[in-house]
Amino acid sequence: MSSLAQTLRDFLSFQTFVSPYALIVFYYLGALVMPLATWGLMIWARRRIQLLGDAYEFARWLALDRLSPRQRVLVMALALGAFLFMELLWRMMFEFLIAYLQMRDALLQLSRVSGAP
Repeated sequence: MSSLAQTLRDFLSFQTFVSPYALIVFYYLGALVMPLATWGLMIWARRRIQLLGDAYEFARWLALDRLSPRQRVLVMALALGAFLFMELLWRMMFEFLIAYLQMRDALLQLSRVSGAP
């Protein structure tokens, strides 16, 4: 059987997983595209839905008028910290998923070497 046919057979019978490659693609989609898409959706919704636009303007006025410069810096630092923490958790989740698949592959290789069914 040719190598291409064997690869296709393994793929169709779920002997070869595409998950490690797909996980990497979805990680970058989530880490890079989702924050940008969320920001764009927020701008779109603020312009299209009057209530959201009014709420945003009121919150902006409160932040600029009532908070001291030190408090504004603190709020921005907390928001940045929360964002970085979410990115770290997103990365760790995908690392665990990839490690799981690597362990599965290692166990399959060990079972083939030892002759276990």
